[in-house]
Amino acid sequence: MSLLRCVAGVIALARPINNAIQTQRHFKRWVSPTLRELAHRVKKQGPQKPEPRSGFVEWNYRSELFAFGKRLNEEFQLPLLQTAFTQRTYAHQEQERQRMLGIAEADLQTADNSQLAAKGAHIAKAYVEAYLQHALPKVPSAGHQAIASYLLGTETLAHVSTHLGTKELIFSTEYPPSSETLAQTLQAIIGALADSSGVERAFLFVRDFICTQLNQKDLLEIWTPEQPLQLLSEVCTERQLGEPEPRLLGDCGKNTVLAAFQVGIYANRQLLGKGFGENVQTATETAAIDALQTVFEMHENRRPFDFRMQLEAKNVKLG
Repeated sequence: MSLLRCVAGVIALARPINNAIQTQRHFKRWVSPTLRELAHRVKKQGPQKPEPRSGFVEWNYRSELFAFGKRLNEEFQLPLLQTAFTQRTYAHQEQERQRMLGIAEADLQTADNSQLAAKGAHIAKAYVEAYLQHALPKVPSAGHQAIASYLLGTETLAHVSTHLGTKELIFSTEYPPSSETLAQTLQAIIGALADSSGVERAFLFVRDFICTQLNQKDLLEIWTPEQPLQLLSEVCTERQLGEPEPRLLGDCGKNTVLAAFQVGIYANRQLLGKGFGENVQTATETAAIDALQTVFEMHENRRPFDFRMQLEAKNVKLG
């Protein structure tokens, strides 16, 4: 009798295990063909247009503006920041829509970011030029202008603006916004920051987000002198380094299609630079460029840029 009780207890314990095995998860047979049909319909319709984030139900524009300033650790006046994100085309479209609804002319004034963008562009240009003069004191004005044009170009400003998260906050008639719109918005943000927190904060903003685009950049790719040997001669005369003299250091395969020449540039018996080329002229130009990099301290192994440098307001020409 006791043996029967033990067997009954074992059977009772085994029942939950069997139930668990019977309730294993599985997919219905209609799931796979349904998903394939949906994927086929999506592929047949083609790529869909990108939807702006403002079209979602939980979008709160004022909260997004507040969060934008906090992410940048800056204090903005929200009306100014909203104006910085408003393009002129959108303002005109909004005024026309209100006019069609019969709203009075006095209430149709919608501010756009054109004035803030002009102010921000002026501040950014002044600070970038001052920063380059302090960071690259031996580079001539032509080099400063080329590097400043790169930093203040539409492509660079649009790149910075996109990674700051301005794409979804811009009021524009186009989506996604173009590079020109992104660049203008970033300039307007700089102008809004200057009006909200002062010019000093705008200078630091330009240093932290625009000047830092020079990090790990080869300056020779940004600015390459068109006539390096002539420029080297002028620089050596101006700085009293002596007349530069190219000398042939070596050659290989002179009478073959794989000829290679090595030329060095000397001044006062000091080697300024050397370069290679398939002929003497090309090697001389390469050596002149290498010598200019030495004189201007533009080599890749130069000292990194100091992005913690703070320029005083009197050193930045805003006039």
